[in-house]
Amino acid sequence: MEKTLRRLDSASLVLLLLWLGMALGFAALMAPALFANLPSKDLAGRLAGIMVARLDIAAWVAFGGALCLSYGGRWLNEIQDSSPIGPLRLWSAAVLVALLFTFSSTFLATPRLHELRAQMNAPVESLPQDDARVQSYRKTHGLSTQFFFIRVILAAALAWGLGSLPKDKRPEA
Repeated sequence: MEKTLRRLDSASLVLLLLWLGMALGFAALMAPALFANLPSKDLAGRLAGIMVARLDIAAWVAFGGALCLSYGGRWLNEIQDSSPIGPLRLWSAAVLVALLFTFSSTFLATPRLHELRAQMNAPVESLPQDDARVQSYRKTHGLSTQFFFIRVILAAALAWGLGSLPKDKRPEA
């Protein structure tokens, strides 16, 4: 059983680190390259938005897969924490928070950004800064960025925390 849980944790680690690498690659390499080399910030923003939507899909797979593999394997084997707030409960709470931020990005922030872009007949940078649509767009974009980086931190913490999860049944007290 312990060998199986180690393999499930390894698969979870691969999913989390793969998404983390894609997210950091996008944030550190791709997004700056888009905005530096494309003729319009509007075009760069649209392409970055497409990539963020794809990263959201990958986040569903990474965080959902990690939850199913690492927590699900322990749940099926009836492995529990020995204390009321142990590593398994903390880890599962963190992965649920990551899924909540993924939900917020996928179904709240991204559709709102698309809706605001559709309402604007011109690139964002060409509109007056006091326009309500521009201000709403900037606030929503800021939230989306925060959701993204919170998930990056959570993915790193979840990958690190996999090693502390219990791997055997605890005797009942």
